[in-house]
Amino acid sequence: MSRDHDLPEVPSRRLLLKGAAAAGALTAASAIPGVAHAAAAAAPAAPRKAAPYVNPLVQQRADPHIHRHIDGHYYFTATAPEYDRIILRRSRTLNGLSTAAESVIWRAHPTGDMGAHIWAPELHRIGGKWYIYFAAAPAEDVWRIRIWVLENSHPDPFKGTWVEKGQIKTAWETFSLDATTFTHRGTRYLCWAQHEPGMDNNTGLFLSEMANPWTLKGPQVRLSTPEYDWECIGFKVNEGPYALKRNGRIFLTYSASATDHHYCVGMLTVDADADLMDPANWSKSPTPVFTSNDTTKQYGPGHNCFTVAEDGRSDVLVYHARQYKEIVGDPLNDPNRHTRVQRLGWKPDGTPDFGIPVADTAAETVKESA
Repeated sequence: MSRDHDLPEVPSRRLLLKGAAAAGALTAASAIPGVAHAAAAAAPAAPRKAAPYVNPLVQQRADPHIHRHIDGHYYFTATAPEYDRIILRRSRTLNGLSTAAESVIWRAHPTGDMGAHIWAPELHRIGGKWYIYFAAAPAEDVWRIRIWVLENSHPDPFKGTWVEKGQIKTAWETFSLDATTFTHRGTRYLCWAQHEPGMDNNTGLFLSEMANPWTLKGPQVRLSTPEYDWECIGFKVNEGPYALKRNGRIFLTYSASATDHHYCVGMLTVDADADLMDPANWSKSPTPVFTSNDTTKQYGPGHNCFTVAEDGRSDVLVYHARQYKEIVGDPLNDPNRHTRVQRLGWKPDGTPDFGIPVADTAAETVKESA
């Protein structure tokens, strides 16, 4: 990913040339007497296949976010089921996140603001600093959920000090959460979910340009509101947006309905040349693009993000899901939303092919991948 945003990108020309040079050197070496035999002996009989992804990747971690940084590491954060802290893991491989050490980099306040419902953190690198966007409520008013920002100027997000930059002020003091940020043609945007006064829904999706990483430039525009039946089961919800730029378009995924097995992923699309701040330029898929699957026994897939595989080119879908359909009590009190990853495909028309949520990895495959 680039320094300025978290949208997956193809490897740089320098890396490609470096790889080509290495391949040329190996070919040249094989032509030197006495070297060819050594090279052949050192080479494996067949190229090793990339290890399959471990699923679930991280147990009991919902709303996952994975940032692939220029230092060669994947950084992982997500919602902990106790809703009381922000965690961080790091690994050079996606599978390595499964067993990577987990650090608590920030805890909820015992009283006052940022004291409850610590939800959906996202880690972004902006202007040489680290930022975490997350949702939180006062300890004394747990449903007064708003968007907050942390900043760390240390090159290593596990070190330094996480400074509370405060609440992101939107147009209304209403229920708001699930902020994500991205840049497009030099402009930084924030996209988030919020309840709009006067609307008969829980949350819609909004977009605004940013003045700095913790301040909206405004105005904010509504990109989507729950309108289809599949967006309104249990709750009328559009939330968890995330952007992916590919093939001359920006694809903005989001999650809809209650957080049980009805939870699913929808998608908005805009042409890369269009004005992102004009809602009329965005089109909405009339059907969900990623849903529960009885065959693979994965339920309520959603709150996704995207990253790229270790090859730097293959797109990877990151999301959470449960392994069962029936939930006793409030789904928010059920801790078993697990982080999962799988390859993201592409259709001939240049749009994402999400497929279905893959089945759990077999135990023997997990052992081989460790």
